[in-house]
Amino acid sequence: MSVTALQHIPIGNKMLAALPAQEYQRLADKLEPFDLKFGETIYKPNENIKNVYFLNSGIVSFLTAIEKRSTLEVGLVGNEGMVGLSTFLGTTKSPNSAVVRATGIAWKMKATDFLNECRENILLSRIVHNYTHLLLIQLSIIGACNRFHPICKRLTCWLLMTSDRMGTGKFNITQQFISNMLGVRREAVAKAASSLQEKQLISYSRGNLSILNRAGLETIACKCYSIIKEEEQNYLN
Repeated sequence: MSVTALQHIPIGNKMLAALPAQEYQRLADKLEPFDLKFGETIYKPNENIKNVYFLNSGIVSFLTAIEKRSTLEVGLVGNEGMVGLSTFLGTTKSPNSAVVRATGIAWKMKATDFLNECRENILLSRIVHNYTHLLLIQLSIIGACNRFHPICKRLTCWLLMTSDRMGTGKFNITQQFISNMLGVRREAVAKAASSLQEKQLISYSRGNLSILNRAGLETIACKCYSIIKEEEQNYLN
């Protein structure tokens, strides 16, 4: 896609938006819009990663298999970051899968072009380094949260992180989907959601969930959320 055509599409990705206009234009002819479709797998475990994706909107989850038919979300990315970071770290594979869990648009770039640009563009390389640091923090904190914190706090943290990346407090989402993301039984999600409803923090009916009291949710959430949120706010500064 030409630079002129790209200029008509807003740069929603914070990594790309942090680049000066001249530096961004260097990338323009190597970027192409990519529709993120709900449930689509961007890459599978140990599959060669041929492209990287800078998210403009939507959410991609990093999932790890815990049993034959069970998965657990160990990380997620929205417009603050990118998918395919393993290539920057010197490997073309990841032990996790990357799956779209909220529709949106991303900028797609060949992994080889991305690596060449990182070598030639010091600022882009620095931004990717900063995002690598952020994602490693997120992965480690979510891992600890999954192990030590009760489901109600984990659900609260998950809802807040999802809301941040979607830019809304209203979701169309099922309990089964949440249970797949959190790696717990559907009944546990139902009990935790009911607890949040009783406190009038959320409303949830027939797959429609709305955050009614964000401040109240932040009070209930474990510190995992505030740590990740603070790191996200600082990593491009």
